[in-house]
Amino acid sequence: FSTKFPDIHILSTQESLFHCVEPSKCIMSIINTSDVEITTFFLVAMPGLEYAHIWISVPICSMYLFALLGNCTILLVIKTEPSLHEPMYYFLSMLAMSDMGLSLSSLPSVLRIFLFNAAEISANACFAQEFFIHGFAAVESSVLLIMSFDRFLAIHSPLRYTSILTPIRVIKIGIVISIKSILLVLPFPFTLSSLKYCNKSQLSHSYCLHQDVMKLACSDNRIDVIYGFFGVLWVMVDFMLIAVSYVLILKTVLGIASRKEQLKALNTCVSHICAVIIFYLPIINLSIVHRFVRHVSPLFNVLMANVLLLVPPMMNPIVYCVKTRQIR
Repeated sequence: FSTKFPDIHILSTQESLFHCVEPSKCIMSIINTSDVEITTFFLVAMPGLEYAHIWISVPICSMYLFALLGNCTILLVIKTEPSLHEPMYYFLSMLAMSDMGLSLSSLPSVLRIFLFNAAEISANACFAQEFFIHGFAAVESSVLLIMSFDRFLAIHSPLRYTSILTPIRVIKIGIVISIKSILLVLPFPFTLSSLKYCNKSQLSHSYCLHQDVMKLACSDNRIDVIYGFFGVLWVMVDFMLIAVSYVLILKTVLGIASRKEQLKALNTCVSHICAVIIFYLPIINLSIVHRFVRHVSPLFNVLMANVLLLVPPMMNPIVYCVKTRQIR
């Protein structure tokens, strides 16, 4: 039995073996009475489209490549161009790094399943992957929040802008964001590894997410549910604070007498608004589907999850290159 199903480890007592007379009945008794521990999970590519995985992998690989090249270009341009050594572009560098982290965290498993039809992933590798994915997502959420306050300061107090956001303060903000994000998602792998997984090993996406893995547990997962909700709530708090910052920006802009100056001030926020929509819309949709929608197409789940990790890293460099004259 263990040879036929290498991904399942049977936990049983020796006494159960000695009470069996016939080997076949003994095996059935073990299966029915023992706890079965899952040590390997199975990812999902595109349900119902398995025959076209190779073709689907072409646009997916192209999107990954474009995201990595685009964000590397943003980082290179900001580093080599002295006129871009300003707080706004430092924060844009943080956004590019978090986008690259999101892409690289999911890239191995997604390419394995589409190119080589290798859907298996060990439990430990799955826990590590979801830590990095959620960690970089938390970093990106925090960076978008800081960028919104950066835009508010630039519009509300343009003369004091560079004196408030000095390079040292920007570095400190980056360190605080990184530490906060790590501490927020650090419990995820440990709480998931403490659960027992049996009977079900099929995940809903092409990579591991906390809310997806914890549903497979056959032991009490209330702590994971509560803490997972806390993590989503924290990201939503970032989103609400971004909304508050834009209310303050609009209030400041409406106080400017010249209509031309109003449009000029709002134009500096267009790129950031696009980045916020691109990032938060898939997260909100995916969270609603996972927590409140019971019957939904598996293909929809996979598509939304892939949009979450593919579209923001690919689109952010395009948006900032098109809308930011200095970078262009």
